[in-house]
Amino acid sequence: MATFLYRLGRFSFRRRWTVALAWLAVLMAVAGGMVLLQKPTTSSFSIPGTPAQQTIDLLTERFPQAAGNTASARVVFAGQPVDQAAVDATMAALKRSPQVAAVAEPAFNPDRTVAYAQVTYSVPATELTDAARDGLNQAAQAGRDAGLTVEMSGDALLVSGHTPIAEIIGLGVAAVVLVITFGSLVAAGLPLLTALVGVGIGAAAIGIASGFTDLGDTTSTLAMMLGLAVAIDYALFIVSRYRHELAAGHDRAEAAGRAVGTAGSAVVFAGLTVVIALAGLAVVGIPFLTQMGVAAAGTVAVSVLIALSLLPALLGIAGTKIKPSPVRDQAAKPALGVRWVRVIARRPVAVLVAAVALLGVIAIPATDLRLGLPTDATAAPDTTQRKAYDLLTAGFGPGFNGPLTVVTDAGDAAAVTTAIKGLDGVAMVAPPVTNPAGDTSILTVVPATAPDDAATEDLVHAIRDVDGTLGVTGTTALNLDVSEKLAGALLPYLALVVGLAFVLLTLVFRSLLVPLKATLGFLLSVAATFGALVAVFQWGWLAEVFGVSQTGPIISFLPILLIGIVFGLAMDYQVFLVTRMREDFVHGAPARAAVVSGFGHGARVVTAAALIMMSVFFGFMLGPDAVIKSIGFGLGIAILFDAVVVRMIIVPAVMTLLGRSAWWLPRWLDRLLPDVDVEGAGLTRHLAAPVAGEKELEPAGR
Repeated sequence: MATFLYRLGRFSFRRRWTVALAWLAVLMAVAGGMVLLQKPTTSSFSIPGTPAQQTIDLLTERFPQAAGNTASARVVFAGQPVDQAAVDATMAALKRSPQVAAVAEPAFNPDRTVAYAQVTYSVPATELTDAARDGLNQAAQAGRDAGLTVEMSGDALLVSGHTPIAEIIGLGVAAVVLVITFGSLVAAGLPLLTALVGVGIGAAAIGIASGFTDLGDTTSTLAMMLGLAVAIDYALFIVSRYRHELAAGHDRAEAAGRAVGTAGSAVVFAGLTVVIALAGLAVVGIPFLTQMGVAAAGTVAVSVLIALSLLPALLGIAGTKIKPSPVRDQAAKPALGVRWVRVIARRPVAVLVAAVALLGVIAIPATDLRLGLPTDATAAPDTTQRKAYDLLTAGFGPGFNGPLTVVTDAGDAAAVTTAIKGLDGVAMVAPPVTNPAGDTSILTVVPATAPDDAATEDLVHAIRDVDGTLGVTGTTALNLDVSEKLAGALLPYLALVVGLAFVLLTLVFRSLLVPLKATLGFLLSVAATFGALVAVFQWGWLAEVFGVSQTGPIISFLPILLIGIVFGLAMDYQVFLVTRMREDFVHGAPARAAVVSGFGHGARVVTAAALIMMSVFFGFMLGPDAVIKSIGFGLGIAILFDAVVVRMIIVPAVMTLLGRSAWWLPRWLDRLLPDVDVEGAGLTRHLAAPVAGEKELEPAGR
């Protein structure tokens, strides 16, 4: 593979303008497709086959009016007291709005300080027109002009678009780190340019996909978050190796070929691990999670292709503006990475125990992990959805925002109503409503506790156990079922990625102990990440520091998503760092000396890559969306734990302790495994002694 990538790097360097224009054409084509085909995304979550979804399917069959397949909005009024005339005027304006099918009469709390009205539309939320949304907003504004406080919630509201402040900040920090690393604005600009092209293509492709299927509103954000981080990192590794090859005396075309053949091989396997881990989310059987994983995996794959082809073309265009790496006199003043690893090598056992203990302590809160899906309670405090939620809680009680819809046969409705009223945690049961056929009834049950409260989850299970209950649905029940399905998939998926890690790393490093150490380090960093998430987002530790306005259960899809992403990124650093150790070992260095020299070569670049990734991920915490904020924190803190503690401390300590045995592999397994030559030993032999009669690659370029 290294030889093939070497040829690709040289080809792209020599045909620089052709390759660059080809990628520009791809970007323009997908951007044009996005403009023509893109449709709005959705914020709803559902999983076919769950009890709540099966109940919705039953309602669709027997009681389509109550199935909730169309858009809706809840308009909340507040006043001291609420003025009836102003409410009536608002209601009249709502009834005149486009696409409105029905507006329920307003309901008041006992003090008449809070009221609400339910608006039902004739089409799903994705088919609402701008005129319909404008009509809703204008009606609410009419109520405000009359002196009422009016807030709204529901899927009929237009969710504000994603503001790219996080990407801008992440790019700014990345630019600073790259300039410090390379000491050159041009060299620093190339990774940023390739990252923008890759993310642009990925985001446009997702926009095209939205024209053919309903996509979640976090799908593109996750893809951009990951694509931006890995694209910069992959380019960083290749540009660093290119400058190293220039310093070794090679001409620019040869340096580009060697950089892509060596660092590019590591990029391929690192990117492959990320892609497989993300695409592997499809085996969990959860549609919205599959969409997020496939979209992010596609963006990462594009980033790999760009790093292998567009980047060497840009290196050719940049020419002499990219300078060789400065040659350091290691005897006079070793690099910081060399000095660091030598300190670790003197006390490897003490360092290893301290690092493992640190991550173990941080992981302790993970034992209290609770999962849930986002509700309006987790929305930003200044949004109308959050204000409506708080008003209803104050006026009607915490359970009012999470009513449960209970389905039963019409003949059993009275008995089921009586049984549910006798359950703990029930605030109110509305009279049953029967369908026109007279065979099915629905009951609206208001819990005494909030939708994300553990007591509400217990109530859902208790109602499902009541004789005569055909099903329980509603947002709260749906979220509960999704969370339980995700929790059940957590361990199988973890086993999948751990097994995948072991197989891939065995293939890459031709060792059993190195993959074992890598997977154990991955598990340790994941556990610490879960602990930090629980401490901040569930317990509220340092919540103000991180801008967390509302604590509660961890977003249910976040742990399984983190496992996939952190696995991929952890293997990135493992491959880039340990590949240099193996490269020096394969080329004749003693095992412990290879750890020092390999770490010294890779530490600076891996540290820069980690800083870039952390800045990109933590930058997403600046947005108001609680889901994106928790994802950004989880990924950023995971990189901190894995890149700094595991790869910079635990890896050199363990590799020093293992010595030559780190590279042990049974002979029978060595014969079975294909030689992927990530460290470039085969490429070195090929360049040193070409096969007789093979046509030499002509030197080219500046």
